[in-house]
Amino acid sequence: MKLSVIIPVYNEEKTVKEIINKVKSVNLDIEKEIIIVDDSSKDSTRDILKKIKDDSIKVYYHEKNKGKGAAVRTGLNNSSGEIIVIQDADLEYNPKEYPLLLDPILNGKEKVVYGSRFKGRILGDLILSHYYGNKLLTLVTRILYLHGVSDMETCYKMFRREVLDGINLKAKRFDFEPEITAKIIKKGYNIYEVPITYHMRSFKEGKKIHWTDGIKALYYLVKYRFVN
Repeated sequence: MKLSVIIPVYNEEKTVKEIINKVKSVNLDIEKEIIIVDDSSKDSTRDILKKIKDDSIKVYYHEKNKGKGAAVRTGLNNSSGEIIVIQDADLEYNPKEYPLLLDPILNGKEKVVYGSRFKGRILGDLILSHYYGNKLLTLVTRILYLHGVSDMETCYKMFRREVLDGINLKAKRFDFEPEITAKIIKKGYNIYEVPITYHMRSFKEGKKIHWTDGIKALYYLVKYRFVN
């Protein structure tokens, strides 16, 4: 059994080394591989990644910026683990909480586990537009898909590889979150949630998602309710 940790990266020179070290330092009962996809960073991120000499880490580079969804899809296509988790590179999510997400999967209880910020703790500078925007998107998900998920937009999505069988992911940017959630639910899987700790960073610290991405996410939630 192997866990593939997929890390999409774009302009994260300040945090990329630390997140890699954090992921590497997590002790698990199963094997772990780290797959980093640099989405054509314009800062020194790419130079940092090119210095990595570690057989447990695979690094792929986009020559043009394609977006988070495209980076995740590149990671998925180059991963070999039976279990997959998405990890942002900005330190808002703590890899030490992998065991919380892994437990229901390894015990055979669930095949999809989300780390819920709203069931756990949110630290740092709270951006109200993001907080209530995420609440709204989650509410819409509950209404459209009749599923009691509490945090649709969470980065921490862990699932067995078989969950993706027959699912055609098309997302290029932040529409990845609503698309994969919609298609997982429509395929009949339950999304089990565990509480996690989330350290929200500010725009000054490099946060990239904006309110316009929330509008797009709403559009895709509605779209994927009726089309595949």
